[in-house]
Amino acid sequence: MGGIAVFRTTVIDCRDPKGLAEFYSQLLGWPITSVEDDWVVVTNGGSPDRLAFQLVPDHQPPDWPSAERPQQMHIDVTVSDMDEAERQVLKLGARKHEHQPSENDSFRVFLDPAGHPFCLCHD
Repeated sequence: MGGIAVFRTTVIDCRDPKGLAEFYSQLLGWPITSVEDDWVVVTNGGSPDRLAFQLVPDHQPPDWPSAERPQQMHIDVTVSDMDEAERQVLKLGARKHEHQPSENDSFRVFLDPAGHPFCLCHD
């Protein structure tokens, strides 16, 4: 079934596009392919494996799970070794969220350096 459009990019607002792109580049192993003052792209060859980071000088990160500034979206990534992946993302600058809703440790919630939630998930 054909759609009206073809997916291109997920765009994430932040105060430091280059810094956040470097974080996701290391997390995903995708190179940074475009750098402008207000727009930086990491990709694994193009759509749909493409993230862009857009400068929003007064960006306020989500305050999940609060509804006042909800997350609105988040990224899930699959890992084979949860503890090792946690160690590595913390070293990159992520923070482990205090709220961990998984009852069986099938995923763990972190905040990227700009405060956006993302999850490490078991395969």
